[in-house]
Amino acid sequence: MGLHFSWTRSKEKDREERPWCSVVIPAAGNASRMEGTDKILADLGGMPVIAHTLLALQRCPYVDEVVVVTREDLMAPIGQIARQYDCRKVSRVVRGGSTRAASVSIGVGRTDPRAQLIGIHDGARPLVSQSVLEEVFTKAAATGAAAPAVPVKDTIKRVRTGEVVTETVPREDLRAVQTPQVFDADLIKAALHRAMEQELPITDDCSAVEAIGMGVTLTKGSYENIKITTPIDLILGEAILQCRQD
Repeated sequence: MGLHFSWTRSKEKDREERPWCSVVIPAAGNASRMEGTDKILADLGGMPVIAHTLLALQRCPYVDEVVVVTREDLMAPIGQIARQYDCRKVSRVVRGGSTRAASVSIGVGRTDPRAQLIGIHDGARPLVSQSVLEEVFTKAAATGAAAPAVPVKDTIKRVRTGEVVTETVPREDLRAVQTPQVFDADLIKAALHRAMEQELPITDDCSAVEAIGMGVTLTKGSYENIKITTPIDLILGEAILQCRQD
């Protein structure tokens, strides 16, 4: 079940020789930490969070198609937002599964057969920049698997029961991984199939690829590429938008 869009396209400039790329957006939304508002529909700079996300990908010349995976009750609102903001790369909005991994797997299965690269980008990361997108798609085309990341700024402690510190983890070796995470299409399909089949405890899409023994190259992320999770993230997002306009 899904919403499929047939857009009337104007004649585009000849496409440079590069891999055909689809992006899957898990966008289930969550109101539990957002004071009752689904985070992807929350207002950010006068637009829904998901609108910013879709527009960033719409503007990216490395992206050919966007597939949004969401809850059934959000399918129509997201479809309307895609049309309202003229996000013509959105080919379909489909209902997801019971877990994020299941939803991503469903979305990957609905991408265009021409896709040579498939990216997975959080619907609640609305402020991803074009430079972050360009670098990760370029690197994935060269290596088969890439993701943006930033150095961890806080000191990280490992603890045991009772919150007693057992170790201070060397910070220089740690990275906070962001999205989009971009992969060779056959690679991510195989990795997700194995993860689902074996019920592997993956925490992101890179984990699925790592589980089959493949390496993921990290590219330069951005501290502005935040994930909207709580109301304070909306305040930070508004500040980032304001700084970009100044």
